[in-house]
Order: sequence, then C-alpha cells, then structure tokens
Amino acid sequence: MITHVVGLSLAPTSSIESGVAVREIATGNIIYLDKLFSMNDIILFFENYPSLKNSVICVSLPWDNTMLEGKWRVYSKPYQMIHTLGNFPNTDNWMQRFSSRGSDFFTNLSSNGVDISRFEIYLTRQKLNLYSNFKERSSADCKFLQSILKTEFGYENIPPNMLPVAQLEAIVGTILAEEKIKGNTKNLFDYKGIEVINII
Repeated sequence: MITHVVGLSLAPTSSIESGVAVREIATGNIIYLDKLFSMNDIILFFENYPSLKNSVICVSLPWDNTMLEGKWRVYSKPYQMIHTLGNFPNTDNWMQRFSSRGSDFFTNLSSNGVDISRFEIYLTRQKLNLYSNFKERSSADCKFLQSILKTEFGYENIPPNMLPVAQLEAIVGTILAEEKIKGNTKNLFDYKGIEVINII
C-alpha cells in the first residue's frame, strides 16, 4: 500500500544543494523537507528511510554541466537541438544534456522493487503551470513558486520563510509522484534504465 510520495531535486554536483521532500498521502502534509549535498548523503537518506517500499519516488534529472567554456554554450546546451545537425562536433561530450550522477544507485533501487521514476523539472513545471515571468531559480521565481504551491496545490504547512529552490523543486516532485499514483502520467523516454515521466 502506497502511503508516502518522495520528491528529490538532484543537483549536478555535490557543491550545489539537492532537495528532498516527503509527503504523507493520508494527511497531505509534508513530513520531511531537507537539503542534501553529496551522493553519500542521498544514499544515507534512502537507506534510513523506513517507508521505501510503500512510497512512490520521483527524482529529477540534473543537467550535465561539463562542457566547453563559453557563455553561449552554457545557454545553448539545454535549448538548442544541435545534435540534429551534422556540422557540430561533440567535443568533450558537451551535447550530453543530463548528468548520470546517482543513476547506478537509483537503478539498483528500482531493481529491488522500489517504485522510482525520473522527471525533468522544467517540463513538469510547464505542465503544472508553475512558470513565472521571472528568471528561473531567481529569488522572485522562488517566491512565486512557493506561494503558488501554498495557494493552488494545498501545501499549507510550507514554512512562511523563503525555502531554497532545491526544496521547492523537490515538492514539485511529490506532486508528480501523486499524479503517477492517479495514473495521470506518461513515459517520455528512458534514462539509464529508469523511465522519465511527466503529467499527461
């Protein structure tokens, strides 16, 4: 029986915080909200999480930050469909959009019977109408996201102070996990053996 949903906003490196959120389905309350940094922290969380087999888990796909230097490459990597053109050399594997960080551990969890999926945070925010007119991950964008999660999605027990963006994105992961339980998600593609889902 599924009793909890877990959202994990996975950062591309340990120098950037990852967020984790656990929501109890029966009460609708967030019972755990935290920041994690290294993969050891993330592994320790899941090894000590008591309701692992009774939870649906959604883990975000982190962007791969390894690329050639240059501001235009940083901005073009997630948006430009350059891999469809034959005249761009894939030097240093800079066209790889997603990082494989933690993929082996999540695949191992899945093979042990844990209901785990991956998601792309920006696609999910689009489907849930959680996009603001502000710069992504800026303080204004975070404030918008936190207020709309409270007012539109019923997360009343979110603290009044500003939460880090990683924790807010983890809460978005719990929303997607609940939609998966209701059968309102579809498989976009598989990444490292785990399906990447989004809301229909």
